[in-house]
Amino acid sequence: MQSCRIKTARRLSSDHCSSSYRSSVTAFVAGDPSYSTGIGGFKGLGPSGSGRVEGTKTMTESGSLWLASNPSKRWGELFFLLYSPFWLTLCLGIIVPYKLYEHFTELEYLLLGLAAAVPAFLIPLVFVGKADTHISLSDRYWVKANIWIIIFSYVGNYFWTHYFFTVLGASYTFPSWKMNNVPHATFLLTHVCFLFYHMASNLTLRRLRHSIADLPQSIQFVSEAAWVLALSYFIAYLETLAISNFPYYDFVDRATMYKVGSLFYAIYFLVSFPMFSRVAEKEGESWDLPRVAVDALGAAMLVTIILDLWRISLGSVIPSLQSDHCIQPGLVWFPGPDRHLQNDSI
Repeated sequence: MQSCRIKTARRLSSDHCSSSYRSSVTAFVAGDPSYSTGIGGFKGLGPSGSGRVEGTKTMTESGSLWLASNPSKRWGELFFLLYSPFWLTLCLGIIVPYKLYEHFTELEYLLLGLAAAVPAFLIPLVFVGKADTHISLSDRYWVKANIWIIIFSYVGNYFWTHYFFTVLGASYTFPSWKMNNVPHATFLLTHVCFLFYHMASNLTLRRLRHSIADLPQSIQFVSEAAWVLALSYFIAYLETLAISNFPYYDFVDRATMYKVGSLFYAIYFLVSFPMFSRVAEKEGESWDLPRVAVDALGAAMLVTIILDLWRISLGSVIPSLQSDHCIQPGLVWFPGPDRHLQNDSI
């Protein structure tokens, strides 16, 4: 009789745990904002910042060491990652391989940029994730991420593209409407590119931080810096390689651009990856839209300083382009008396 009661108790306990686990997983998959405790109700042990135990709490809140504990951020990151194959397939899987661009005019290039970028705003606005249902539009992570990347990528196109012209020997030769001699389509396509890159960076940085949480601070810093450098260079190199079959974005020396120019391009991400990862990452830390905008502008200013220091100290990566034009004082996008920058902008 005693044995029967023990077996019954064990079975009831097992059923309760299984039910609790299923409920927790269901809540996580659905993006339920109320799902903030661990699986089965476990909330973790020890004070905040106490190493491995606190890291376990964060893992169970999101269900993964890769995903954010903030439900809105988790949903936003996954949305941008899942959306990326759409525009990647459109550009690199259809238009470039089949050379549809040969029939494009200024209008078609602009429409391509809009087709890639607009859904990044429209889809989460229309199809609201469960995690965002009960919070205001300005508090949703996808809004903050879009604003941060809009600012950063706009500065990158409007100003930094001229470093590509001067330092890397790049040129756009496809028909396009331009602003400051930069095609409008590139402003739009850069936005979705950078969203994809920064979401991938967020996930990998978060996973790395969990892995090294118990190491000394100095080792954590070096490990994270090394990873950011490696990821930045890899993405810069991969993008250059991915668009190599598009003949109307050309370089004077493509081989040098792959090796050295990719390092120059990687400067963007050396700054932006760790800074962007901070947005809405820690619970209880306020990230209103003004702070998001100021943070993006700060990152953009730091990149601008580093790029210009490269220009005036190292000059062009292409020996044939080394000239007074590249190293003279001032800013690369301001034509001086000895500069002959073509500017077709309106």
